[in-house]
Amino acid sequence: MIERRRSLAGEQVPSVVTTGHRSIDHALGGGVMRGRMHEVLAERGDAGSGSGFAALLARLIGGEALWLAEEAAWRQAGALCPAGLAAIGLDPGPLIVAVLSDAAAVLRAAVDGLRCPALGGVVIELAGDPRALDLTASRRLALAAETHGVTAILLRMGGQATPNAAQTRWRVSAAPSVPLAANAPGHPAWNVELLRQRGRPDGAQWRVEWNREQGRLCDWYEGDGAALPGAVAAVSVDRPAGAGTPLRRAL
Repeated sequence: MIERRRSLAGEQVPSVVTTGHRSIDHALGGGVMRGRMHEVLAERGDAGSGSGFAALLARLIGGEALWLAEEAAWRQAGALCPAGLAAIGLDPGPLIVAVLSDAAAVLRAAVDGLRCPALGGVVIELAGDPRALDLTASRRLALAAETHGVTAILLRMGGQATPNAAQTRWRVSAAPSVPLAANAPGHPAWNVELLRQRGRPDGAQWRVEWNREQGRLCDWYEGDGAALPGAVAAVSVDRPAGAGTPLRRAL
């Protein structure tokens, strides 16, 4: 039986949410756990993949999200792209974004955010300096998430895996994207590796894509039946949105 918690409105909310990818959900023991801390690692040159996967986790968790970023990380990766967020079903309208001066300020704000039951998740974007998040600070985040049922998504660009209290740790990078009919942009795609999870086996790797129509992760070649030779680099959302100005970060 899946453990459940109650939302502000009083309805029961599952504490585990499925990704829709059978192998990943099986590896996770049913899906991504709410009210825990999950860590996403990406190389600095692959900021779009990291932010896209973190946004995907926030979308799966559900509820309103708070995105907190260290100024150094924000300068490296660039601003979030509303079109990219919308591509995975995360409405950018109610998303609250705050860029703070340093990691200490981000971590203080993150603990406060995790104590707010009106939120579904808090994305905590830090630069790669491993000294920014020690074991004590990570335990404080994990405890706040578990106590109040709000999910922490720790996003670290260029960071190396270091000991912390995360429930899961993922390393992600861009994967080829298969164009849809009429050469329309394909689904966001990633190479993902489950580096660590507490209490369960880890070390598995997958190449996946986000199926917008079905609202789930699937193996990247399932798509819409497009031929594999048509695969191209994952579509970048730093292209202009219509006649708008270019926006940073690819999915």
